[in-house]
Amino acid sequence: MPGLLSDILAWVAIAAFVAGVVANGRDRELGRRVMAAAWVLFAIFWLQLIPHFTLVHKSYIEGLLTIAAVPASLYAGWLLYSGRDTLFVLSRAVAAMGIVYLPFETIPALTLFGTTIPAPRGFLMETVAAQTNFLIQSLGYSTNMIPGDEGYLNTFLWMQGSHRIEISVVLACTGLGSIAIFAGLIAAVDAPIRRKLRGLAIAVPIIYALNLLRTTFITISVGKQYFHVFVDEVLFLFGSSDPYLVSFFISDRIISQVLAVVALIGITYLVVREVPELLTVIEDVLYMVTGEEYDLHSELGFEGRNDPRA
Repeated sequence: MPGLLSDILAWVAIAAFVAGVVANGRDRELGRRVMAAAWVLFAIFWLQLIPHFTLVHKSYIEGLLTIAAVPASLYAGWLLYSGRDTLFVLSRAVAAMGIVYLPFETIPALTLFGTTIPAPRGFLMETVAAQTNFLIQSLGYSTNMIPGDEGYLNTFLWMQGSHRIEISVVLACTGLGSIAIFAGLIAAVDAPIRRKLRGLAIAVPIIYALNLLRTTFITISVGKQYFHVFVDEVLFLFGSSDPYLVSFFISDRIISQVLAVVALIGITYLVVREVPELLTVIEDVLYMVTGEEYDLHSELGFEGRNDPRA
């Protein structure tokens, strides 16, 4: 996330969701009000991220999703406040997602009793970068790893003639966001622990492996400038003037992000086969998008299997 304000807003919003979970266990109506307020805070969090994803990050997909997240969060809060109890599941999921993700995003390196404990984000970025480098070398390419702007060994240096091309593995490149989403959703539903663990055993390794393929693909594509095509058009589309970024925009912002959406849909299908209780969340999302009720449990043959509506 872009800065201290985002970190604070994120923790405040997630703390509100957690408070809603606790309150709901004691007083359902109090929990409803607290969680509705948490959704409002969540909308504010996404609102202040719009300039980052649209103007700085220059990602059309992430930018549109961030913009859509603002009214979606407000609508979810309103529906929950108005009595749509199934949204308690999605609210619990957001709380769990934040608990998984935010420590990596916000906790700095610490020194305790003379021992330095690395920042979780730095450890994860360096691990993914090292594994990406292994795949790059395995494919017969040669690159140098150098410290990035934050001092972590997470940056690849390629040379195109006398021009330096540096590609860094940042937290968004580790797959943590997608893992946190599935972990939060699985943790939130009412299902036997064995099926939850099977769902995690499906989602986490697949996401992590596909993400390594993605970072390898992008790093090689940009380092070797394999997608240096339609230069003027791509630069205009992404509001940039650096021709060496064209391969990055095409490989990451277009190809990888489109394939990521397809992959997440496929992973969701595999996980739902083990944890069909997740269909309740999908039904709520479909209702918010279309305004129509769906019964995916019966349509997919899962009716009565720990359906919270039953």
